[in-house]
Amino acid sequence: MATHTEPSTSEYQHGQMEVAAHQATFHSIMGLTKWGSLATACALILLVVWFCTPAGFIPAFVSALIVAVLGGFMLSRKPKAGH
Repeated sequence: MATHTEPSTSEYQHGQMEVAAHQATFHSIMGLTKWGSLATACALILLVVWFCTPAGFIPAFVSALIVAVLGGFMLSRKPKAGH
């Protein structure tokens, strides 16, 4: 039969954790997600236009480059800090 014991004390205390480490991790993961998504979109555009249309490599590369430049511009803009 199981006995009920008091929970053991641990080093964790609610509200006492370092927030800067959590913020740094969050911003790193969000950056990886958004730039990785842009890279995936550019690779897909390059491959689809190159292999699934009669256009060839040069139009595919130009299309992917346009998406990369526009996406990089849109993703690198910083929102205003007024929130």
